[in-house]
Amino acid sequence: MENSILKVENLDVELEEEEILKDLSFEVKEGEVLTILGPNGAGKTVLLKTLLGILPYEGEIAWKAEIKIGYVPQRLPFIKDIPLSVKEFFDLENVSENETKEILKSIGVEEEILKKKIGDLSSGQFQRILIGWALAPNPEVLLFDEPLAGIDIGGQESVYNLLEKLEKEKNLTILFVTHELSIVYKLADEVLCLNKKMLCYGLPKEILTPERIGQLYSGEVKFYEHKHD
Repeated sequence: MENSILKVENLDVELEEEEILKDLSFEVKEGEVLTILGPNGAGKTVLLKTLLGILPYEGEIAWKAEIKIGYVPQRLPFIKDIPLSVKEFFDLENVSENETKEILKSIGVEEEILKKKIGDLSSGQFQRILIGWALAPNPEVLLFDEPLAGIDIGGQESVYNLLEKLEKEKNLTILFVTHELSIVYKLADEVLCLNKKMLCYGLPKEILTPERIGQLYSGEVKFYEHKHD
């Protein structure tokens, strides 16, 4: 994890004359997992979209040259209304059937799911398929926007274990957005506490003090303990 894969300096984002992000600076190294933590409306999704080059900004965003990035959005509800099978969904990425089967294997999904319609999948299955789809271009970096949102606790545990497995097996660099403290301590190398501006940045066990968590969240903080054998 010696080499920098992303460097952000003095990042400001303003949308419709509203200041969304102010003076963010941080660095992500190869193979690192950065969790972006904050309440609703903190600017987490805006940050990801800005890093992807979707939104205008001021400041500096410097990715490693020729970097390949996969993106798992928070929600794609309209996709479930389109009469596509899982196989047809992967065909949109020009992935061969053999490659698709390898991806399904890596995300712990049986090949039979290829015949299913996207709209018939459970929330947990659909999230895994979105992760698999993001893996199709063989990226070096994966950006996740609250991949556990809307998934029941059993499904959350399953998706969480999948992310941990992918990070270890593929040596991916992961930027992971959440507003929960669910998986931060176990998965994250670094955590960025965000509420329009940076409130804290560093090792989770060092900076996520009760005082800082209280500063970050004005309402209820959600905890979810992950149990490992």
